Amino acid sequence: MLDKQWDKTFKLADNVHYEKITFNNRFGITLVGDLYRPKDLTTEKLPAIAICGPFGACKEQASGLYAMEMAKRGFLALAFDPSFTGESGGTPRYMNSPDINTEDFQAAVDFLSVYSLSDADKISILGICGWGGIALNTAQIDTRIKVTITSTMYNMSRVTHYGYFDSYNDEDIYKLKVELNKQRIIDYKNNNYALAGAFPDELPDDAVWYVKDYFAYYRGRAYHPRSLNSTKGWNQIASLSLMNTKQDEYLNEIRSAVLVIHGDKAHSCYFSKDAFKKLVGDNKKLMLIEGAVHTDLYDNLDVIPFDEIKEFINKYI
Repeated sequence: MLDKQWDKTFKLADNVHYEKITFNNRFGITLVGDLYRPKDLTTEKLPAIAICGPFGACKEQASGLYAMEMAKRGFLALAFDPSFTGESGGTPRYMNSPDINTEDFQAAVDFLSVYSLSDADKISILGICGWGGIALNTAQIDTRIKVTITSTMYNMSRVTHYGYFDSYNDEDIYKLKVELNKQRIIDYKNNNYALAGAFPDELPDDAVWYVKDYFAYYRGRAYHPRSLNSTKGWNQIASLSLMNTKQDEYLNEIRSAVLVIHGDKAHSCYFSKDAFKKLVGDNKKLMLIEGAVHTDLYDNLDVIPFDEIKEFINKYI
């Protein structure tokens, strides 16, 4: 049974209608989403947008906030939990897959393409953090998507393979593969997947500054029990499939419009800058938010450029 009580990490706006829905992806996994729209409909069909992320978060956190804000601006907005996480189906739990997660976005587009209040010719997607990279991966193959937005994007395959700031050498990469495959044997013997664990109750004083930012979000102001980033983390071996997948291999093939948003003080900003260099066409834009760090674009309403997102979508949709 789905919990239909309001349990988000933000307050529902008075002028927004909310309901919980389900849809299936092509792997047979049932996904659960929250659908937001303006309470006062002025048209029979609304431009629609599917939203997901951050990577390891749940729809009760940043993606839901984004969806509500877009609904306030006249959109039908769907925030959903990816396969294996949150209220969505799929086992084992807390697993990820670049293929299945890309399909999750496409399945959301399937749903919006036939939903009664959605204009099937005006569908966009928006990915936050690691789901920004997945959004671009989806836009490479899904021609139904008119506009793609990435916010504070991570390229999960790159950071998994090469480490932060591409710091791993060949030996580091090989050792990581060895350890992950050792863990596979342990998991198989135990008939259970060991979790990587999330944050401790308290961070050490010398923790990296952006880790402190994550902690303040996931264990503080946006804690949610269905968020694996707030609780016990991914399966330890979940990153293996990311290590040999290049999410940005065909970015030059995206013909639809793309808006890449990042804080210029974010540790992760290099992901967006490098991805943008691979995009082609005059319908692509890089927007750097002065002074913003990575998690500012999770929930800081004074920083997230929602009006500019609306303007960009309306320009190209």
